[in-house]
Amino acid sequence: MHGGWCWRDVRRELVAAGHDVHTPTLTGQGDRRGGLTPRTGLSTHVDDLADLLWFEDLTDVHLVLHSYAGMLAGPVAARSPGRLASVVYLGAFVGLPGECLLDVEPPATAERYRRMADQHGDGWRVPADRGFLDQWGVTDPDLRARVGPRLTDFPLRCATEPAEFDPAPLDALRKVYVEHTDPPLPGLAGSVGRATRAGWELHRLACGHDMMLAAPEATASLLGAVASGG
Repeated sequence: MHGGWCWRDVRRELVAAGHDVHTPTLTGQGDRRGGLTPRTGLSTHVDDLADLLWFEDLTDVHLVLHSYAGMLAGPVAARSPGRLASVVYLGAFVGLPGECLLDVEPPATAERYRRMADQHGDGWRVPADRGFLDQWGVTDPDLRARVGPRLTDFPLRCATEPAEFDPAPLDALRKVYVEHTDPPLPGLAGSVGRATRAGWELHRLACGHDMMLAAPEATASLLGAVASGG
């Protein structure tokens, strides 16, 4: 429901620190909302990221994935051999081969998204209701006023299309999980547990789900440290 716009302040901090930063907007979201169709799915967004890496000929990339985008990690790693240095799950869902987003969401949340799409989204999109700001712990009035109008309807196919990939390329990469704690998002508990059991590098930020918006300086500082090997 976001786009590259939500990374503006984090991008400025990282660029000022000397990093090369790309903040792509996925098809159908943000400034690319004109591309939102019933056919837009997880594989569409895998293409978005894999194509960016290839056309820009990027290597030594620290791929930062937020929320739903964590489901893209395995497919993108498999499509982009030799290009990634690490994958950072920034409050992101962790999916195994053959799983879709709704498989790793709590059952009640999955049912709510399906119902929203059925009742208010023509059967194929989850409307960008501002109630999501409450779900994500966005409490600052100024931030809510900025973010709410910019949320984009989310294609249900992105939540139901399984992520099919060979796990070996992702398994070989450094993986970092960043958990947000103030407030936490209950739906991410299973993903945090997977990262913990797998022995990934773990960090915490004391803010809500939209870390890049609620705490851009702290987020940028942490991502910079990850990119520098710290």
